[in-house]
Amino acid sequence: MRSYIAVALLISAPIFAESYRLPKEDSRLVGRVQYHQVEKGETLAGIAKHYHIGFLTLMAANKGVDPFLPAEGHALTIPTQIILPDVKRVGVVINLAELRLYYFDPDGQTVHIFPVGIGRIGRDTPVMQTSISQKRIKPTWTPPDSIRKSYLAEGIKLPPVVPAGPDNPLGNHALRLAYGAGDYLIHGTNKDFGVGLRVSSGCIRMEPNDIEWLFSQVQIGERVKIINQPIKMTLEPDRSVFLEVHEPLTRGDGIKTELSLPLELSWWFEEFNLSDSKAKAAIAAQNGIPVEIALPSVNK
Repeated sequence: MRSYIAVALLISAPIFAESYRLPKEDSRLVGRVQYHQVEKGETLAGIAKHYHIGFLTLMAANKGVDPFLPAEGHALTIPTQIILPDVKRVGVVINLAELRLYYFDPDGQTVHIFPVGIGRIGRDTPVMQTSISQKRIKPTWTPPDSIRKSYLAEGIKLPPVVPAGPDNPLGNHALRLAYGAGDYLIHGTNKDFGVGLRVSSGCIRMEPNDIEWLFSQVQIGERVKIINQPIKMTLEPDRSVFLEVHEPLTRGDGIKTELSLPLELSWWFEEFNLSDSKAKAAIAAQNGIPVEIALPSVNK
């Protein structure tokens, strides 16, 4: 694989954003694969936070590694090479399957990529095309009756309105989406966990520093597109082909999509009489890392 490889160790300064120069329209590959050598006492959660990636994303790229006690000296794969989703490069794009939010800078030159938390099973974040209808600093939270009942079942009585402050699960910044009755938000959090996981009641959860930055960039009316693309692929300018596969989400109805080779890719393999073994292996692995399934020389 011709991606750049970096061996990175933890440093004291935290990383808050991943920004990439957008490739030309005929390319969708950004970033580079990195590796991290585990030090004594580290956990996958801490390593994921350092590299600004989601916890589940890191686990998928390193299947079989103990998330709480990874072996000291083990080299973890850091999935920081990414295929951009097959969408228009405008505004905010959230791909539920990979638990990532993309913000395409208005300059048309840069994409900023963030890990996010999404709705848990039974409170699925819906696919939608919408816009930002409201921006709120230090928001209050009015929990719906359904959420108050679920909390009460766990012995927690929520007030009708939770005021701004350290006990507010929306954090200090919230962006309301125009979808439906306006019940869905992109917001911060007052917890140390949840970003990069399926834990919310349907909203999009971001790290406090991330939502603060995004809040300062977007405007009311900004386009927001939420998609569910577990399989992403790209035919690069040099005619190499990459495939990135994520584990499909189990939805509230209990149905989980069974992934298979995209039809157009099957046709392509047949046309050039090529083996599809690498592509099928990537679909089976579902490790969220771009895999080169065809070399440039094959397509010349």
